[in-house]
Amino acid sequence: MKTKVTTYLLFLALAILIPLASVQAWEPSKPVEFVIPAGTGGGADVMARFISPLISKHNLSPQPFVAVNKSGGAGAEGFTYVKGKKGEAHLIIITLSNLFTTPLATGVPFNWKDLTPIGRLALDEFVLWVNTETPYKTAKEYLDAVKKSPGTFKMGGTGTAQEDQIITVQLEQALGVKFIYVPFKGGGDVAVNLVGKHVDSTVNNPNEAVGHWKAGRVRPLAIFDTERLDLPDWKTIPTVKEALGLDIHYLMLRGIFAAPGIPKDAQEWYVNLFKKVTETPEWKKFTDDGGLKRAFLTGSAYINWLEPTENLHKELMTKGGLIKK
Repeated sequence: MKTKVTTYLLFLALAILIPLASVQAWEPSKPVEFVIPAGTGGGADVMARFISPLISKHNLSPQPFVAVNKSGGAGAEGFTYVKGKKGEAHLIIITLSNLFTTPLATGVPFNWKDLTPIGRLALDEFVLWVNTETPYKTAKEYLDAVKKSPGTFKMGGTGTAQEDQIITVQLEQALGVKFIYVPFKGGGDVAVNLVGKHVDSTVNNPNEAVGHWKAGRVRPLAIFDTERLDLPDWKTIPTVKEALGLDIHYLMLRGIFAAPGIPKDAQEWYVNLFKKVTETPEWKKFTDDGGLKRAFLTGSAYINWLEPTENLHKELMTKGGLIKK
């Protein structure tokens, strides 16, 4: 009888433990592919390659994150690649605002709703930059020169009909000036070409040009925000409204999405992971040094931010004549 009771209790224990083991929380069982839909040296590339080793440093994942650039077609290559990996939980993508602009400008069959939203990490700024060897000390001095010689000054930017060109067109329309817009594959290339004097100005993100600024190669003239950045080093840069009297402001998304149709517990694991990333002291320093606004957002709040932001891009691109007919 005693043997029967012992056997029964053992069976009961196994019956309880097996279901518990089967519902263990999801975590990666192989390396996670971290897709960057932009070129090397740009803001998205710099951020992804900063985050990947940070995850390992703090033991936030049992598997490494491997950054891979897929920048073709202004990021369309990366977006369609991830869209096509339905149910693949070991795959995420960092996004900038080409999440909205690329399908609008190219007609590529993709929308942010095709992916699984994870979270908004930060909002990135845009700054009007010139080479330090030019005589322009203020945005007004530079734009006055552009106005006097329409169609001769070159504005470098990331891609065609992307964020940089949207801002350039807004300047053109507001001031009655005309630039030759020169597209490059990534923000790193844009900054290098300003240093090399192949273009006259750029509207690079702070993180893409900060190294050249610190080295005395480029000069910031104005920031496209409603207020100055309240950060050391950056708060000396006037807003476009202060510098030019124009109410032109634009902030770029720095967010994370996963492939469509991944398990709910995988989505939750990534949300928790990136929340932990944004709570590290390294992240605080990275965002402060790079002039980024920390703005973590997830769940329904993230969705509720994405929808009107997509509509804003449609409005800006339609006004600028940048939407594919």
